[in-house]
Amino acid sequence: MTGTAPLLTARGLVREFTLRGGAPFARRPVLRAVDGVDLDLRPGETLALVGESGSGKSTTARLVARLLDTTAGTVEFEGEDVTRRTGAALHHFRSGVQVVFQDPYSSLNPRHTVERIVTAPLTYQGREVPGGARAFTRALMERVGLDPDHSTRYPAQFSGGQAQRIGIARALAARPKVVICDEAVSALDVSVQAQVINLLRRLQREEGLSYLFIAHDLAVVRQLADRVAVMHQGRVVESGDRDAVFGAPQHEYTRTLLAAVPRIRAEWEAARRARARERGDSGGDSA
Repeated sequence: MTGTAPLLTARGLVREFTLRGGAPFARRPVLRAVDGVDLDLRPGETLALVGESGSGKSTTARLVARLLDTTAGTVEFEGEDVTRRTGAALHHFRSGVQVVFQDPYSSLNPRHTVERIVTAPLTYQGREVPGGARAFTRALMERVGLDPDHSTRYPAQFSGGQAQRIGIARALAARPKVVICDEAVSALDVSVQAQVINLLRRLQREEGLSYLFIAHDLAVVRQLADRVAVMHQGRVVESGDRDAVFGAPQHEYTRTLLAAVPRIRAEWEAARRARARERGDSGGDSA
């Protein structure tokens, strides 16, 4: 993917929030949650944005998805600046970039059936639903591992993992090129996490999707990411190829994150050596 033009680009992203409090009539304090972030996401790749809670990664995801306005900086999709676009001018971007959120129950309207939820992105854009809403929804439900006969049910009638699959189906409905997964598996049990991760990987292979994957769980990132960007206090402090970042972190904060998960280095090294043996790489046990 080196040399391929990015699908999605962020340059100098800044987001400030005015805080409540302070002396009467005094200027309110400002929190800079995102401070000059640059990102590139290329076709077919997964870029993981990692960091502890409060590092600014989810705010960055919302800026990139145009769910929040930037204080400064630009967002480009397929070479077009979409930073200040609104309304109908954003339809192409909304089709091309979809989001799967952390909590499926809070991101799915509890009063709407699965059919209405899944077709909502097309309805919002004034697009016809191919083949009719019922058949379209059933086909997408089957693709994400849900029973198509449940298309008339409501979110509360599904488990957490099933509800997240509905969120994924909704994201797929618009035929996007980019899916932003904002802590999309962190609220799920470990066994369900594995199932959803496998689903995301399969869909990426089948659809050629690019993922911006927001996470704090480095074990999950290890399974999915091609590249990793590490955020700390609103800034990207280190970025690079997954193996390079996990194997030889350059920034002290990245080393601290890895040290907080003692098993990850041993597991990563064992997996690396197993891959090397499968390739017949005699030098796989070095380094």
